[in-house]
Amino acid sequence: MSELNTRNLLSHCIFETFHVRLVNKYLVMKILIINIKELVGVDENFNPYLSGAAMGKLHTIKNAFLFIDKGLILEFGSMEHLFIPEDWKKKGIKVIDAAGKLVFPSFCDSHTHLVYAGSREIEYIDKIKGLSYEEIAKRGGGILNSAKKLHEASETELIGDALERLEEITWSGTGAVEIKSGYGLNTEDELKMLRVIRDLKSLSPLTIKATFLGAHAIPIKYRCKQHEYVDMVINEMIPQVAAEELADYIDVFCDKGFFTIEDTERILMAGMKHGLKPKIHANELDYSGGIQVGVKYGALSVDHLEYTGDAEITALKDSETMPTILPGAAFFLNMVHAPVRKMIDAGLPVALASDFNPGSSPSGNMQLILSMGCIMYRMTPEEAINATTLNSAYAMGVSEELGSIAIGKTANVFITKPIPGIEFMPYAYGSNKVDTVILNGKVL
Repeated sequence: MSELNTRNLLSHCIFETFHVRLVNKYLVMKILIINIKELVGVDENFNPYLSGAAMGKLHTIKNAFLFIDKGLILEFGSMEHLFIPEDWKKKGIKVIDAAGKLVFPSFCDSHTHLVYAGSREIEYIDKIKGLSYEEIAKRGGGILNSAKKLHEASETELIGDALERLEEITWSGTGAVEIKSGYGLNTEDELKMLRVIRDLKSLSPLTIKATFLGAHAIPIKYRCKQHEYVDMVINEMIPQVAAEELADYIDVFCDKGFFTIEDTERILMAGMKHGLKPKIHANELDYSGGIQVGVKYGALSVDHLEYTGDAEITALKDSETMPTILPGAAFFLNMVHAPVRKMIDAGLPVALASDFNPGSSPSGNMQLILSMGCIMYRMTPEEAINATTLNSAYAMGVSEELGSIAIGKTANVFITKPIPGIEFMPYAYGSNKVDTVILNGKVL
């Protein structure tokens, strides 16, 4: 049997074992949600994202309804303007009473590494004992540790583990997720990761975007000859990734101890020639110039940004690049916090994402990220909600379809349990407030 047929058979088997249960739960019909205590994230202007002071404004409708048909948001408004025909049951309309509950657009998680093999809790203990991220990486830990484990794992194992993680984040309110490669660090394993992500797109109800991150770390055998690894990324990896159409975006870890500005520019130019739009890991460990190079090459987003000063804020102004903060990594690594308040006050947009990965942010819970936005970065609930929905949708290239409540957008929403109001979402950081999940217009 050919490798392709084998992989297709494995994918089919995984689909049967992991997702028939979900598919059987789908209620394929028109959905009318009534008596919504508050419909959150209403966007009648179809904003691609919100910046500065506008991030503090969150349009909601109290005592609302939401009508979904053919997987799309068809209508919404105040209950006083809703007319339900007598024969609604004959029309195949499922009515959900959301009295006392809020309805949100699903979270969009624009930065994750959730395809990985095994955990790295031993390194977590090393961090507790005082070792830095760079020190752990230099002795073969960190990304290189995950690369070794991924090399030893089969595609079937990677798909199975990733599907479990996807299901977990689904039930905490995430409806779209970007997944990066980067634990391969050689052509064969990078392609393996991206094939896994491609299979996840067909197996999961979530909207998934794939990012090629071959420039995530320098393998040990290329230490002191980093330019040779960069050459391999450019001349070998990128052409094959593009030929198989395995990635939507290209990313580079442009930071102290990793890839230089010159490396990053070479890799981005090669990726762009093959139709891959840039996204950048930048300024997590130092003032690396990663933000400026991201803006220069029209990156969709620049992510991490712990070290962001006046020069970086100036570079981001009037650009189309979304500054994306990853609170989970800063929390887990006990790092300095990105100056989010200063960025918003300067008129910038900000997105929040989880950075779900085994080494520096082992959680994809966007409710927790929402809370961290308020607790760690002093964002208002309105700002943090916009940052985890519409702005993070923009940061993964899906804000035309997702991220807000707008007519014609894909019906990815969740209904909360009975809660007092939007402020309760970041306030109750230790509990799952999601009661019902609707993705692509179907109830899970």
